[in-house]
Amino acid sequence: MKRGAIAVMVATVVMGLLVGVAVVLVVMGGRRDGGATKTAPVGATTSTGADMPPSMLGRKIKVRLFYVSEDGTRLTGVEREVVYGEGPAAQAQLIINAQVAPVAAPLVSAVPPGTTLRALYLNAKGEAYVDLSRDVVTAHTGGSRDELLTIYTIVNALTSNLPAVTSVQVLVDGKEVDTLAGHIDLRRPLEKNLALVE
Repeated sequence: MKRGAIAVMVATVVMGLLVGVAVVLVVMGGRRDGGATKTAPVGATTSTGADMPPSMLGRKIKVRLFYVSEDGTRLTGVEREVVYGEGPAAQAQLIINAQVAPVAAPLVSAVPPGTTLRALYLNAKGEAYVDLSRDVVTAHTGGSRDELLTIYTIVNALTSNLPAVTSVQVLVDGKEVDTLAGHIDLRRPLEKNLALVE
């Protein structure tokens, strides 16, 4: 073999190895704590799908979101369209962004105004950790019923729409909290509760 051909073969092998290492680093960079997948902190662009590949922008799925019932004591499910997300963690993030977004009358959100999704984590056991901004506490109306509706709006939005999500723990500003308004224990992930839905 000529030296030029050998040099080309060696360069090809080295390039292949470098690409392989880069792929492994990207995949491993998205993993943390026993297989938990962390999505990037959420900003305004995420909820619109502006950070998604162009091929995904037009694709949407139907989900069931939850709002306060007319009598104010329960939740009611409403079918809405959200941008399609690649994988359960990305889809969970888009669903929660849609759930906490302001709504027009006659819908009433159980989530306090100004609340935003900071980040979302999903581990291998199907436990989702939803990190909300401090507004979920500071702007909350209080009372055990309103607190229950706020929490299960978030829990049910994920567990009802994503089979990969078995339970949800609400975090505030990146930290575990005992409660939002003094009534409901948030120190562990909570499972779906459709008994609150009319």
